[in-house]
Amino acid sequence: MNKLEKAIELIELDKWHECHELIQDGDNKYYYLIHGLLHRIEGDLSNAKYWYNRANESPLDNTINVEIERLKELIKNKT
Repeated sequence: MNKLEKAIELIELDKWHECHELIQDGDNKYYYLIHGLLHRIEGDLSNAKYWYNRANESPLDNTINVEIERLKELIKNKT
């Protein structure tokens, strides 16, 4: 399991703080999207928007569970 997959697993286990520590230093789109998701979960939407923008994406209005599944697919299919 790579670091990104581990981060998603931690989110699914409601271990957001551990996930945040794991991805804090990541420097690519996938880390930014996970970071944005964490802030969405925490209700910090302005910070979530910042991280989605860093990933060159607009914040989505989907549910948290749908976003988790979307990120799983993105990570699985990343090149």
